[in-house]
Amino acid sequence: MYRRITVFAFVLVLMFSVSPVFAADKFAYVDLSRIFSEYGKTKDYDKVLSDKEQVFSTERDKKLNDVKQFQEKLNILSEKEKATKKTELETKVKAFQEFDRQQQTDLRKDQNDKMGEILKDIEEAVKQYAEKEGYSMVFNDRVLVYQTKSMDITTQIIDILNKGYKK
Repeated sequence: MYRRITVFAFVLVLMFSVSPVFAADKFAYVDLSRIFSEYGKTKDYDKVLSDKEQVFSTERDKKLNDVKQFQEKLNILSEKEKATKKTELETKVKAFQEFDRQQQTDLRKDQNDKMGEILKDIEEAVKQYAEKEGYSMVFNDRVLVYQTKSMDITTQIIDILNKGYKK
């Protein structure tokens, strides 16, 4: 009996000594996809990337058309002439494939670099806001099973980002 009372007293002391620590913590979450879509830098970069993709697509179509035209001309030549021009066609196809691969690699790299930059901006804005408002932790809403809207600080983070963003 004495042991049960001692354990119960210990649990009570532990609860009362630990709960004030947890009560002081503030938690919040952000909707990362909404921040991305409403951040001015993301919108501006999407336009730049779209313009680059359009230029690449136009150039790619032109080069592909050149290869197709060369191949059509090759089809009407005699067998002897075809044999001499075949290596030229292969060279054109390889050049086209290399151009296509390189351009896509460059576009992906640009996109990844900019995404990293935007994520850094978001992380810094969340950090500043959390420190200023006394939040212990800020979560991404995608990792939460349940959350109340009162803990959502997405709008405040978007405002901070867009106010600090200079085109």
